Amino acid sequence: MTNWQKIKDQTQLLDKFLVREKVIDGIRAFFKAQNFHEVETPLMVKYPGTEPFLEVFQTELKLADGRNESAFMLTSPEFAMKKLVAAGLPKIFQICKSFRNGEGLSSKHNPEFTILEWYRAEADYEEVMRDCEKLLQDLSLNLSPSQGKDFFYQGKKYDLRSPWPHISVAEAFARWVGVNTDELFEQNKLLAVAKKHGFNVSEQNTWEELYNQLFLNLIEPEIAKFNTPVIIYDYPAEQAAYSRLKRTNPRFAERFEFYVAGIELGNAFSELVDAEAQEKKFKEDLALRKKLGKTDYGLDQDYLDALKSGLPKTGGIAVGVDRLVMLLADAASIEEVTFFPASEVFPSPG
Repeated sequence: MTNWQKIKDQTQLLDKFLVREKVIDGIRAFFKAQNFHEVETPLMVKYPGTEPFLEVFQTELKLADGRNESAFMLTSPEFAMKKLVAAGLPKIFQICKSFRNGEGLSSKHNPEFTILEWYRAEADYEEVMRDCEKLLQDLSLNLSPSQGKDFFYQGKKYDLRSPWPHISVAEAFARWVGVNTDELFEQNKLLAVAKKHGFNVSEQNTWEELYNQLFLNLIEPEIAKFNTPVIIYDYPAEQAAYSRLKRTNPRFAERFEFYVAGIELGNAFSELVDAEAQEKKFKEDLALRKKLGKTDYGLDQDYLDALKSGLPKTGGIAVGVDRLVMLLADAASIEEVTFFPASEVFPSPG
């Protein structure tokens, strides 16, 4: 039975699905109250993000002159939004669809999903951390005024009051993996720890693969035990993505992710604004994509031009709206708060 059929038969289910509308209304009200501009950027682009481990949906644009252009559904509106910051829009947000291929379907993954991104000029990741705290508190209070800054998810009470616990990646590895800061960067040390825990790894695994194994299997379960949101910050430079390196310790990057109930909700940066460093990173990522057999495409020169024109110091974040709605609706899966999940749009045969 599909969701629309369930709603027709059990009208009380509609309340849970309509939490999405309340959350999106609340997001808009939160940012409008701070004089953010809501923007729209293309969903179909010529040059999507270069993240090595994300796969894209590819299509073809048929032009009036008979030419066919390769086109891609974006994985995030990040590049276009930062072009607008470079153009002079200091505070912007967007709620839109994004697309990621090859990640499968699960309680937390849908290939077409709703994303919230916002960017602050003359800010860094610390200002964005404060935004996250205030936004989540505001949404929870609006949805359940009687609960204040607390909410219940799957039978457990979560305290949203500030400040949330902040744990650096180095601290997390020392605390839950048993490696110090220097050992964190040693591939052989991570391999030895992974083998000790019985993970299926070998000398052929890269440092990043070993890092991810340990983070997902040893650190994320510990984060899930907290009865508050948790901010994990200062990722190794190899995990910097599009964030700038810390000036005080360039082995780490000014990046954070925040979790609630063990569910990762957002990924934030003090944005990398150096065009030369960004171009180098793009080329490295595209080379790795090719090596991994991912869809091959070029880099967004227009974005590099925006950086060269002068992107100010900027803090930004991408937040998964479906997961946020799932939490605030006390749903075990995003399918419970998505009218038409991919599992229903593309049902398994038989």
